[in-house]
Amino acid sequence: MSSEQPAPARKPLVAILSGAGISTDSGIPDYRGPHGLWRRDPEAEKLVTYGFYMADPEIRRRSWRMRQDAPTLRARPNAAHEAVVRLERSGTPVRVITQNVDGLHQLAGLPGRKVLELHGTARAVVCTGCRARSGMAEALARVAAGDPDPACESCGGILKSATVMFGESLDPLVLGEAVAVAKACEVFIAVGTSLTVQPAASLAGVAADHGARLVIVNAEPTPYDGRADEVIREPIGTALPALLERFGG
Repeated sequence: MSSEQPAPARKPLVAILSGAGISTDSGIPDYRGPHGLWRRDPEAEKLVTYGFYMADPEIRRRSWRMRQDAPTLRARPNAAHEAVVRLERSGTPVRVITQNVDGLHQLAGLPGRKVLELHGTARAVVCTGCRARSGMAEALARVAAGDPDPACESCGGILKSATVMFGESLDPLVLGEAVAVAKACEVFIAVGTSLTVQPAASLAGVAADHGARLVIVNAEPTPYDGRADEVIREPIGTALPALLERFGG
């Protein structure tokens, strides 16, 4: 008789596309949802639109004030973020593609190299001139100290959040990595996203086209529900942990 033990079953690569809905339990509002800020106050959209921001100092000052009051930097990860970390720590290959800019996946303990931030991060600022990056907390401290529109300390250029504003293109390298993950994964979970904002939404179709099992966890219907193997409408804070338990988390 052979004493060799059978090799353990290989775990599937799980890709998770997360949208605003995964962070609402952390106190971060869904700006694009049915009752989101962009629908309630179209003027607010100017504060995160690149053309308006670069052209109008008053828009920039209002944008910095908005960021001072925003809950993003004070938010903490919730049960859904923690469930993703448990899945990754179980040995299951996990890649997160997020539309969110809150950094909560990493704050929960997911290695940064396993998170693709399609829309950048609100936890850093970037100079639009020399491209130097620094922390958002430091910039907001300058605002609180009386500088309503802080300039780059290296070159004097205009600073902005390191997020992708309306009117800016996604980083092609990050998007390219996201497409590669969508093609390679065996399970693709879209959670808390309406799957209407392109090109992120198309990743669900890419995954399905390449044979992945597509699972959608979202309160409202999405354009990809008809292609999904499973659609879950339950609250994300309980539904996602239960779902990920199936894959080892």
